[in-house]
Amino acid sequence: MIVQTRDPILSLTLWPHQSLTPQGLEIMSWIIGLGLAIPVLPFIGTPVFWGLLPFVVGAFALFRYMIRRNRKARSLREELTLWPDLIRVERYDPDGTMRDWQANPYWVSVHLREDAPIEQYLTLKGAGREIELGAFLTPEERVALAEELRRALARA
Repeated sequence: MIVQTRDPILSLTLWPHQSLTPQGLEIMSWIIGLGLAIPVLPFIGTPVFWGLLPFVVGAFALFRYMIRRNRKARSLREELTLWPDLIRVERYDPDGTMRDWQANPYWVSVHLREDAPIEQYLTLKGAGREIELGAFLTPEERVALAEELRRALARA
């Protein structure tokens, strides 16, 4: 691993869109829990209540599990740093693993593919490898990122 001592030409951190803060997700989860409980309230004290309760609790528990799972998936991020003599991409996956790619920017090329499984599939090619970049971004964001990367690589 090469460590640079001077300031980079370009430094970006990419992450998936997050429409709610963690606190917002927590509040929304409890609002939905209350919403699930409302239809059961008229049946309190009857045998029907005990028949409905496992389904309401199960639905709420499944919802909470999915919220926690989504929160973990949102921890994905990619960090791109470009110096005149080095480009580095570090990808931090939700499971805690980190993948690292680096190359000489002179030999790196930016590709936007139309024939890929996702629209405007963005890749960087260099050092004998091709890596995807920002697969979680919208197609418009990937196009803008590709243009910014091309400009920065030309400066490098």
